[in-house]
Amino acid sequence: MEAVNAEIITIGDEILYGQIVDTNSAWMGTELTKLGIKVKQMTSISDSAAHITAALDDAKTRADIILITGGLGPTKDDLTKDVLTAYFHTSLKLHEPSLADIAAIFEKRGIEVTELNRQQAFLPESCTPVRNVLGTAPGMWFEQEGKVYVSMPGVPFEMKRMMTDIVLPNLKAHFKTPEIIHKVIQTIGIAESILAEKLEEWELALPPHIKLAYLPYLAGVRLRLTGAGDDATILEQELQTEVEKLSQIIPKYIFAYGEVNLEEAVGNLLKEQHLTIATAESCTGGYLAHKFTSIPGSSAYFMGSIVAYHNDVKIRELHVNPETLQQHGAVSEATVREMAENVRKKFNTTIGVATSGIAGPDGGTPDKPVGTIWIAYADEHKTVAKLLNYNKNRLLNIEYTALVALNLIRQSLAATVDE
Repeated sequence: MEAVNAEIITIGDEILYGQIVDTNSAWMGTELTKLGIKVKQMTSISDSAAHITAALDDAKTRADIILITGGLGPTKDDLTKDVLTAYFHTSLKLHEPSLADIAAIFEKRGIEVTELNRQQAFLPESCTPVRNVLGTAPGMWFEQEGKVYVSMPGVPFEMKRMMTDIVLPNLKAHFKTPEIIHKVIQTIGIAESILAEKLEEWELALPPHIKLAYLPYLAGVRLRLTGAGDDATILEQELQTEVEKLSQIIPKYIFAYGEVNLEEAVGNLLKEQHLTIATAESCTGGYLAHKFTSIPGSSAYFMGSIVAYHNDVKIRELHVNPETLQQHGAVSEATVREMAENVRKKFNTTIGVATSGIAGPDGGTPDKPVGTIWIAYADEHKTVAKLLNYNKNRLLNIEYTALVALNLIRQSLAATVDE
């Protein structure tokens, strides 16, 4: 079965100026993939008739479906409808059902329909109107030379409702598409290049209809297996077989399967083992606690945190020995070990975790440059400390530290189970 390809065109100077973020394209890409439609390109263009026409000409050379958002408002800078009318060599005609929808919306608001809004009900004669139940700009569906063009408003909630109710079901009925299934494998603690080396033999042996993508992030790599075929059941079995092979090659780096983030995976481990945890944070300033509490139900295992940013707080609240701070400094293995051990005792939890470092951009020394960070894990049997050197900007240093601390918890819990 041949692939069905789509292209997404977003129209609006506000996107190009960076005044708004284009979230429409990402959402549409996800929904189209579920139907077995491959998005080949996403393009953002200005409110210019020439740019819109050129984008349509380019898109039809590589896509079967061209989805357009933006430029359907009532003001003079909204050009999309007029450009499409000229592009498909048609003319505008009043569409009474659309006018009735617009009138109903204005009646609910207690105001009269303006002439500008009435003009929105004039649609190209050759299009099939796409009803907009949440706004005043109807969508338009065109077909030409085997291609489908759909124009929708740029307002996300209006576009999503139109796509969900009308456009996606009609695309599914119009095109015969293959099944496309994704499997996501979450890894951490291994660089993309090293991971690729470890997986090279397995990757080369993948069937032609199954592809692997490496999606790196701050402290790890998401692996995405994508399979395409006619039979969803067979495809699911094939993908699962490959995932099982992968789990045998890099077991210690995999922390989850599917769209599960690290803090959720660690939280699941804590719940499964009936453990509790508290954090003592200096350089991360509560960001690690934020990671834990961003997960619903985290009160089952996360007891609390102390942000001991100043040394006085380390001494007063965490009972870090003043001699430790004087002899080794706040950013040291000795200090962070005491922080982890003492926060565990203070909160009476199974586990204590601590961070202390120089996030930057200032505060570094020749011996301890910016990015020098210590983290520690403590339970009733052991305390483990780890030195990080990650000289990026301040926010990245903080985020990276939290992720590595979460991974240290994961690794420590796995080691406990193995014992």
